[in-house]
Amino acid sequence: MLIEYINKAMSKAVYEKLKDGNFVGKIPPCSGVIAFGETLYQCQEELRSSLRDGLL
Repeated sequence: MLIEYINKAMSKAVYEKLKDGNFVGKIPPCSGVIAFGETLYQCQEELRSSLRDGLL
């Protein structure tokens, strides 16, 4: 059930490429969940981890 929630929340994530080439990701319905990464994939994984840690 937790995995389903995380997957649904991740489908609402928005990403932006910063001027320095890094990425930032946020999940608007989940205030305070934000992550950064050098690549989009790394940012997605950090965001998923941040969301999971926040829920636990």
